[in-house]
Amino acid sequence: MNVRVGSRIGGKSSRSGEILAQKLHAEGIVNKDVLQAIARTPRHIFVPEILAHKAYDNTALPIGQGQTISQPYIVAKMTELLLADGVPDSILEIGTGSGYQTSILAQLSPKIFSVERIKSLQWQAKRRLQAMDLHNVSMKHGDGWKGWKSKAPFQAIIVTAAPTSVPQDLLEQLDEGGRLIIPVGEQTQILKIITRQGEQFKEQQVEVVRFVPLVPGALS
Repeated sequence: MNVRVGSRIGGKSSRSGEILAQKLHAEGIVNKDVLQAIARTPRHIFVPEILAHKAYDNTALPIGQGQTISQPYIVAKMTELLLADGVPDSILEIGTGSGYQTSILAQLSPKIFSVERIKSLQWQAKRRLQAMDLHNVSMKHGDGWKGWKSKAPFQAIIVTAAPTSVPQDLLEQLDEGGRLIIPVGEQTQILKIITRQGEQFKEQQVEVVRFVPLVPGALS
């Protein structure tokens, strides 16, 4: 899939993105499409200006509203897991946040549907994606626990915050053979791959991770 990226950003960050991608490859990320998306994405536009000097470090950073932009390694890892069986035609993302993970997905799949409960973060993410000329993302201000039923089923679902248990609505919105990449837990969180096989769900544990909680209910 060829996606035009960065025409309104400028090329000053390209070298930093390439160096970051090289670091992630050294840490075990092998999917070339994922690494290329990381390399050409201007991560500095997804963080507060005061933290722009840390944008290409392999670390999570605060973005306000008690939320974070995920560590580049975990963004790449979750994306790689999502694409393990091929490129999905449609992906549901729970937790738009800064829009950084969204931007990576939008360079790799034709249709992205992203749900965010904090309106101000959603608005900022939309502006950033527009600046990157990424127009294949539909956004919804809503409760991530409930997913996006009217757009289901999805071939892939990625969750960028940790629920205490796997939301039933997300399982029901997963297409046959589709996969859900999700961190689950409170004090200890485990990144899981859940694959739908009819009415059964096969679960695989990947590694220990640390995410902000997936808060059900109230929007802001």
